[in-house]
This record gives sequence, structure tokens and C-alpha cells, in this order.
Amino acid sequence: MPKKYQFELPFDQDLGKFIKKTYPEIREYRTVSKSLDARGAPRGKRPVYHYILDALVGKEDNYTSAETFPQLGALKSKPIIIGAGPGGLFCAVRLAEYGVPSVIFERGDKASNRMLKIAKFWRYGEFDAETNVCYGEGGAGLFSDGKLITRIKSDLVQYVMEKFVSFGAPPETAYESNPHLGSNKIRVIISHISDWLRTKGCEIHYNAKITEILTDGNKATGVKLSDGRVFTSDHVVLAAGHSAQDLYHHLEDIKVAMKPKDFAVGVRIEHPRRMIDNLQHGGFCEAPEMGSARYRLSWHDKWTDHGVYSFCMCPGGYVLSSGTEENGIVVNGMSNFARNSPWSNSAIVVSVKAEKDIEDKDLMAGLRFQHDIEKKAFALSKQFATGRELPAMTVKEFMEGKLSDKPLPKTSTPSGLFKADIRQIFPNFVVEHLKKGLLEFNRDLPGFVSDEAVLIAPETRTSAPLTILRDKKSLVSLSHNGLYPCGEGAGYAGGITSAAVDGVKCALSILQREGLLPEV
Repeated sequence: MPKKYQFELPFDQDLGKFIKKTYPEIREYRTVSKSLDARGAPRGKRPVYHYILDALVGKEDNYTSAETFPQLGALKSKPIIIGAGPGGLFCAVRLAEYGVPSVIFERGDKASNRMLKIAKFWRYGEFDAETNVCYGEGGAGLFSDGKLITRIKSDLVQYVMEKFVSFGAPPETAYESNPHLGSNKIRVIISHISDWLRTKGCEIHYNAKITEILTDGNKATGVKLSDGRVFTSDHVVLAAGHSAQDLYHHLEDIKVAMKPKDFAVGVRIEHPRRMIDNLQHGGFCEAPEMGSARYRLSWHDKWTDHGVYSFCMCPGGYVLSSGTEENGIVVNGMSNFARNSPWSNSAIVVSVKAEKDIEDKDLMAGLRFQHDIEKKAFALSKQFATGRELPAMTVKEFMEGKLSDKPLPKTSTPSGLFKADIRQIFPNFVVEHLKKGLLEFNRDLPGFVSDEAVLIAPETRTSAPLTILRDKKSLVSLSHNGLYPCGEGAGYAGGITSAAVDGVKCALSILQREGLLPEV
């Protein structure tokens, strides 16, 4: 059996040389975990990597074989999967590993075509309602850095990481504590996943918008497409993502069990990358081994019970226009694998309590709350620019409550910025909590509140404002048998990895309900 080794190593020391010198008994090793500790770097303390290795030390030792899957064969009706984001694709992958092909419907275009349409939107304002930063193969995660960081605890996390590696991700993806693929690499990897699924008998339909989930009483029986085609199945996996808002209205119409949930809205903050690197890594920031610096910030107002926190931090990245409607503006962040742009950005968002902060109490109130902010941002853009550019002001201007005559700093966003008082986009409680949160973050990272930093608005699609209710064990809708709410759009994930894990869990549930796998 492999033996575990655990140690720390200076960030710039070669692992292989260290192993050879310190542990000569090791004949082969695999890195299980690698995490950087740079907390003391601003004070001059040398950053270190923490390693956990699985090592072979005896001739008789070997690594365990890869997991094998019994081939179960096609079901009576192929499972239908709505959405080709990480939840839908990993559901299909797990089914296919057992020899069970599925049918996937994606309202947008394939990953290789999405970039062409999105580039036209960023540069020229040519908006495509069905293929954009949120809709299309790979889902919204295709344009948000390819971060695989997750806080969920599940044995399936490692499975997901290793599958990404098998489809072309760098080997370190399987063991780094904060793995990321970059938006450039994940586009290729997602295409590899889809190609592999087709070799396993899966069908993938692009530009195929679902307009109806067909039901017979309290059972989901299939789907109807916008072109009138109908497909039937005993199992319908709903992995449509957090921005498929027209589908929420349809689910309400057919009385699928849902409830409002808390979410968050706010802004993107963009700093020069050198500033964040220096704040986090101090005198070590120029070392090539350190790379672009990350941060994670949070503060909770105990008097109002609202949280303010950073989200989807993109070192060496870009701020993107990410709306799904022609008359609304939404921002998001991404970075490529190298993380080498001159800027770093992150969402800074305020929690929105569905029961407390939204006056209306119906199911769709959260959606309207988001839309109202997005439409106000677009109206500002039409008033002061062309409707394509994003509203922004410096952090200093936001904190002081007034615009200056000073032009905005240069930006990463391909859509361009215009100066505006973004406070008028948001409800007062969001503005006030952003101010308080930024002050607290500046205490944690002195210099975070800077005249060189820009707030770009609005960040509204951090998560879905609804939960599609499901049974905790079977993952089946509480109201409709055969319907499996899955991933971010259903309220059960918060990123690429957790959505992929949820997709795998839905696949296993389908096989268990068919009696092909034992229930765990």
C-alpha cells in the first residue's frame, strides 16, 4: 500500500530534488495535495507549499487500479438532460461510463462557436439572446476563469478533478488546493467531453431551446423544443443553469415545487494586478513561482445579518459584460490559464434576504429584483454611452458619494466603461453594506480601497434566486416524479465543481431508481 508523506517546502524549492535528498526510500510518488501558504509574505515571511504525497517505498507496493464500471446498457428511454453546462455534462459522463447513453439539449451554441458571437457582443454590442456568456455549451463557467475551487465535502470532488485531467486539464488540477483551468483551456476541455460523449452513443442537440417540460399528472414525461419537436423519457434532468429565467416561469406554470432563496448582488472591483500582488505577496510578488495573487474577503454585519464578501476572484483577469437580455447589463469576471493580464478583479456582493429585503413575496420576486438592477444599469449606459459600455466609478468616488472630473483608470473589459454614479442602480441597503464591507476589507488589506481601483456594475447573477425543491435522497422533484433538479440553476451548486458533482449524483440516482445500482 502507498505510504503518506506530509511536509512543507519553500515555494521556490524543487520538489523532486527535495524528495531524492530527504526521502531516498521513495521509488515513486503521487501528489495528493499542494497548497500555498503566503499569509506572512507581506511581513517578509517566506511562502511555503504544504504537500501530501502518496508514495511507494517497497517493491511489492503498487497503486490501486482505476475504478471500473459495469456496462449496464441503454435504458428503455434515454435520460434527457436539459443544459450542457458542468452539471448536465457530468451527469451524461457518469451515465456513459456505465454504458447508458443520454440525450442533451443546449439552448445555445457549441463552445467553439460561442466565442465568435460573444466577441461581437463585447466589441460591437451585437447581442444574441440564445448564445452568450451564460447560454451555450459549457454554461456560464466557460467564461468565469475555469475555477474548480469548491467548499463542498464529497468523495466525488476528486472524481470530477481526475475526469477533467483525463479530458485534457493539466495534471496538477487533481491535487492543487485552488485549481483553475482558465477560460481558454476549459473551452477546449468541454469540447473534448462532448466529443467523448458522442462516441458513447449520446446525442447532443445545440441551439435547441426547451420551451415545455411535458407532464402526465405529477410525472415528467419529456420535453418540447421551440421548433415543436417532442422527446420523451422516464428521466428528465433539469440542469439549465442560474440564468435560464424563462424556464423558471414555465416551471411555475406547471406547478413544479419551488421556493425563493437568498442570493447576492453587488459590483466587480478591479485593481491593477501589481497592487493586489504586492498586497498579498509583499516582497515575493516578483518571483515567477508565485503567480498572480488571490484574495478572499468576507464580513458579516451582525446588526443587520447581512454578509458582504468577495466572489469569483479572477487574478490577472478581465471584467466581462455577461447579460442574457438585450435591455439589461450584467458583469462577471474571467481569466485565462496564464492569469497574466495587468488587472485583477473580483465580485464584491451583499447578501439579499428573500424574506426580508424583497417587498414582494411571490416566487418570481427575486428575478424581478435582479432584472430591475440590470435594467437600470442599461438605462444609464444608453443615457451616457451606447448601451454596450459598463457603468463604473472609482472606489474613492463611491465611498465619498460623488463623481470627480478625473477620468477612469484603464480597464480590462472589452466592452469599455463610462463614468456614472452606480449607487443609483442599487437599493440603499446594498450601497450601505458595500461601503461598510469595503472599509472592513481595507483593514484586512490596507490599500484595497484605492483611487486606482474601479467598481463596475452590476454583478447580479451570483446564484439563482430560487430553489427547485427535491427529495434529499433520490434528488427527484418533490412535485414531479422523473424530474431531477440539478446544479446551480436548481439551487444545489455554486460553481463548476459543485455543479459537476451534483450532475454525477443525479446520474447515480437515475441508475439506482432503475434498479441497476444498489442504493447507498
